[in-house]
Amino acid sequence: MPDQTPQERPARAYVETKAPRGVYVRVFIYVVATHVLLAFLSLLVYAAKTR
Repeated sequence: MPDQTPQERPARAYVETKAPRGVYVRVFIYVVATHVLLAFLSLLVYAAKTR
């Protein structure tokens, strides 16, 4: 008597389409930090020029 179990399909390969949330948080922090740094540097340049 043949086995009556249905044919098993091969498992689909897991493909991650969304980046993990921590990547977005890190990029946001880097962008904010670089903007703050540039603003601080331009403030220093302005202060040096007005003296």
